[in-house]
Amino acid sequence: MTDIPRSQALRCFITVAREGSVSRAAALLHLTQPAVSLQLKGLEEDTGLQLFNRAGGFTLTEAGAALLPLAHKAVSAALDFRTAADALKQSQRSTLRVGTILDPEFTRLGPFVRSLTASSQKTEVFLRHGMSDDVLTQISRGELDVGYYIDTTPDAALPPRLRSERSIEGGKFQLAPLLSYAYRVVAPAEWSDKVLGKDWASLATLPWLATPSPSAHRRLLDDVFRRLGPLPKRVGFTDQEEAMIDFVESGVCLSLARDDVLGRITRKRNFVIADKVSLICDLSFACLASRRHEPAISRAFAAMRAVWDLTPVNPTARSAPAAS
Repeated sequence: MTDIPRSQALRCFITVAREGSVSRAAALLHLTQPAVSLQLKGLEEDTGLQLFNRAGGFTLTEAGAALLPLAHKAVSAALDFRTAADALKQSQRSTLRVGTILDPEFTRLGPFVRSLTASSQKTEVFLRHGMSDDVLTQISRGELDVGYYIDTTPDAALPPRLRSERSIEGGKFQLAPLLSYAYRVVAPAEWSDKVLGKDWASLATLPWLATPSPSAHRRLLDDVFRRLGPLPKRVGFTDQEEAMIDFVESGVCLSLARDDVLGRITRKRNFVIADKVSLICDLSFACLASRRHEPAISRAFAAMRAVWDLTPVNPTARSAPAAS
């Protein structure tokens, strides 16, 4: 015998031995009778032994009876092997908990998720939508693995594709820049004389729309206004970027608005955009710096770079001031 018999041949041997009939064995195994007979013939040729007496039915020969217990063990071992392999395959399917912000089109969330779930090392992705600062908090607590984050651009002269990853909060978090974009200040149309040609100090004297404390809007504006004195008066409240324009057009406050949000407005505008101030920000992909090289997180960063068509760079930690 040159090779270990295949499991299919051994199952045919076991079933025919138990049933005493090729036809009944074929029905139980969901095979044709010629297929079962061919498996038995091949097994006998491989072993060089006659396993069945075929006169008046199929009964085991002395050699067949001696090999039958070993056939049972071999089939059982093959099943155990397949079960263990399937369990290992399942355990190697990684999961990734992703914190999302803003709208999915802006963050390219769909292509990112598809790239992970369709890759050879399939990743099961769990999404949790929230606000920028909440994402970092949940990453810190181990409730999320990765997520999107917004902060001011550290080097507006360089596009994200030319910038390395950087760390914030004393090296605790690692950020990969994806996109630099601008927040504009929008005001009611009738306030044009109050905002056009004005700097941040002048705008600080006007009422602003309130946003939740974990939002990037609140953090970005507070960072600007703290350097100038008291924080501005805040009126109204919303946590939805699309609704911010409605508040502004009601004539009661100023607000930040992304360039792309303003660009999608096709109706007649009832607001004015401040022409002397703006905030250039990064949309980044974040994780704990201590986990950056874990396989699932490394794959997520690579997938995100591919989705944004960014040139891969080696992570280099550069200290930056902690986000407030």
